[in-house]
Amino acid sequence: MNISSLLSGKNRQGMLLLLSAVLFFSACSSRRNTAKPSTTAAAKTADAMAHLKNRHLYRFITDWTGVQYRLGGLDKKGIDCSGFALLLQKDIYGNTLPRRSRDQAAAVREKNMSQLNEGDLVFFSFGGGAVDHVGVYLNNNYFVHASTTRGVVVDDLSLPAYQRVIVKAGSVKN
Repeated sequence: MNISSLLSGKNRQGMLLLLSAVLFFSACSSRRNTAKPSTTAAAKTADAMAHLKNRHLYRFITDWTGVQYRLGGLDKKGIDCSGFALLLQKDIYGNTLPRRSRDQAAAVREKNMSQLNEGDLVFFSFGGGAVDHVGVYLNNNYFVHASTTRGVVVDDLSLPAYQRVIVKAGSVKN
């Protein structure tokens, strides 16, 4: 049997029917399950970013996300936590802050954690003594900071690792 005899008459109709069935069933099998995906940490982080009121803040964070940590750094080659907070406050809110996180802590009006607003500062003491880390509150218990191991990231403030070391939070005094 050659190709021309396969494509003639009834054989041709059968081939078209077979090809149509294959295409139909392969298209159906490629459909994905449309069930709602489980909420992940990444989805919650994306949700916090999506609910920022200040679009300039959103752009600032996305521009800096992933920049590596560098003690004393103030540019995209590397930045530390207090440098990141300083630049964010200056560029987004027009606030002037001292360079060191412990001095920045003295420059805020303290608030209860439940009263924090977008742009407020959150201070930590990982060393057990004075303030040694700062981040900027976003919403829904999320904050952005320059992590020593992961660079500039958005993190969940309700994680036990942060809850154990929070020492102060508040808004910049004007």
